[in-house]
Amino acid sequence: MSERKNFGAQPFLFPQPVLIIGTYDENGKANAMNAAWGGIVGRDEIIIDLSHHKTTDNIMANRAFTVSAGDAEHMAACDYVGLVSGEKEPHKMEKAGFTTTKSAFVNAPVIHELPVTLECELVKVIDGSKYLGRIVNVSADQRVLGEDGEISLEKFSPITFDTVHRGYYKLGERVGSAFQDGAQLK
Repeated sequence: MSERKNFGAQPFLFPQPVLIIGTYDENGKANAMNAAWGGIVGRDEIIIDLSHHKTTDNIMANRAFTVSAGDAEHMAACDYVGLVSGEKEPHKMEKAGFTTTKSAFVNAPVIHELPVTLECELVKVIDGSKYLGRIVNVSADQRVLGEDGEISLEKFSPITFDTVHRGYYKLGERVGSAFQDGAQLK
């Protein structure tokens, strides 16, 4: 057995999704930010850990947000919305190349360029920074649907964030079948 190296308490869970959080400000203007820390915590729940941002003000005002998975095609735009504040750059969405439509389910924008979006309503804020949302709808662009009408990772290329080396990576190829391959070990 090889020796293990200890790193202490670190956010080293792989893959780490690249979450693009969409909100509206008090004037109905769309905003987006890149959030590294978040994930699914139940069948219809997601938590995103955010320090104070324009996005958090918007979430509190509207009690709604969208979460889109960053993808390989729009990696630079996804990184950009994490670097630039909507408070300081009024044309942030235009510069990112993002266009939006209001969700039919919550008061938050759906970003057209990012093909998979979770449309969420705020349930509560935990410990001052963890935004628990209830997923009320998932919408997906037709371009990422397979022949079965479901989201296909053969057509959709979500990216993951490497917290160690601060890089973005595409998810890899299919390597097995869930709820089947382990059965051979029974």
